[in-house]
Amino acid sequence: MKGPRPLTIVIKLGTSSIVDEKTHEPLLSILSLIVETAVKLHKDGHKVIIVSSGAIGVGLRRMDIEKKPKHLPRIQALAAIGQCRLMSLWDSLFGHLQQPIAQILLTRNDIADRTQYLNAQNTFAELLEMRVIPIVNENDTLAVAEIKFGDNDTLSAITAAMVHADYLFLMTDVDCLYDKNPRTHADAQAIEVVEDIAALQADVSTAGSSLGTGGMSTKIVAARLATSAGVTTVIARSSNPGNIANIVHYLQSIKSSVSASETSSPPPGKLISSEPKLFDEPLARSTSSLTLETVLAPLHTRFVPSSHPIRDRHFWLLYGLTPHGTVYIDIGAHRALVNKAGLFPVGVVDVEGSFSQQEAVRLVVVDRSAIPSDGTPLEGIGVEVGRALVNYSAAEIMRIKGVKSAEIHGLLGYADSEYVALRENISCFERESGTVTPSVES
Repeated sequence: MKGPRPLTIVIKLGTSSIVDEKTHEPLLSILSLIVETAVKLHKDGHKVIIVSSGAIGVGLRRMDIEKKPKHLPRIQALAAIGQCRLMSLWDSLFGHLQQPIAQILLTRNDIADRTQYLNAQNTFAELLEMRVIPIVNENDTLAVAEIKFGDNDTLSAITAAMVHADYLFLMTDVDCLYDKNPRTHADAQAIEVVEDIAALQADVSTAGSSLGTGGMSTKIVAARLATSAGVTTVIARSSNPGNIANIVHYLQSIKSSVSASETSSPPPGKLISSEPKLFDEPLARSTSSLTLETVLAPLHTRFVPSSHPIRDRHFWLLYGLTPHGTVYIDIGAHRALVNKAGLFPVGVVDVEGSFSQQEAVRLVVVDRSAIPSDGTPLEGIGVEVGRALVNYSAAEIMRIKGVKSAEIHGLLGYADSEYVALRENISCFERESGTVTPSVES
């Protein structure tokens, strides 16, 4: 497993991988295998982070409650009860193998401030340097809709981007993505490699469990987010966590062979049969042959990372902040942003929402010729191209939109900046297949 350099691997586990959906009993056999896998990767020199759901499910078992309640304070109370027991369980299992762990609980508010985001990033770095395995979860005890990540798939993608991970494993109850629902279509074929998520045609009808919040669609959203940050994202079966090490070795061998032969990656959305493949694995010896060392390559779906990853401050601007409104800009302003210029008021067409200075907004490009002349709101018109921290409030931008910077003082009585948003506070989505990558729902 040892490669030319240590890898950083994030493993996301849903509630259904942690506890039984009906009895809410911890799935000790799977948890033990996950612990063994994580420690094995760790001993091979790699850095491992686990994003673990399950606090509410464990809380239900502790309080002997059959169904997840709908009342938010009750859910938050169960999360508080379950989180300490969940961490106690993780600590006990890892303790048997002498592996220290750490707990990190996050909400979107914790990373909305740039300083807090950097503090979280530094904490991760220090824990990994200390050879500790961080276990991350959303702080459901405090989180409400406005500050929730939405699901731990999104949280795991943001975590992977934050630590510049090499791999993000989204563990689920199926082996991989399929073009059809494999439960109802015998001819469903596995999708092995996805290079262009925008062109992906896959079955996403698999919903999350009654205890969880995710499903296959949220994993695709998470894959879009993580790959934009340069993280190879893998969907694999959670009941066989030992496959993670095999998949990592297999993908590393692909990278090595591609690098050596300078060949291209497999075509986008390539379909394969469910027959397993073979690949060299020096740590496993075949009992039937001493001359060929091979193991079965587990079925999985791999999302190829962007060749131009968005990282650090630009990633934080795009995905760490919740936008409080929308600034509509014209095509010329967008062209200037692509060429690394700031946003001047002359390029602003309209404003939507109520926001203050230094709050995040969506940037949406509209064609001035397509703007309704009757003053109809522009909501739903245009293409979202990025996010920005603005130097002026919504009311101020409404007053200075479309004018030259020299006129700002005359209109407002002051001019804090000649820019509506500085270039360093603007980040644009990566373009895919000639279109702008849609944003993650906030």
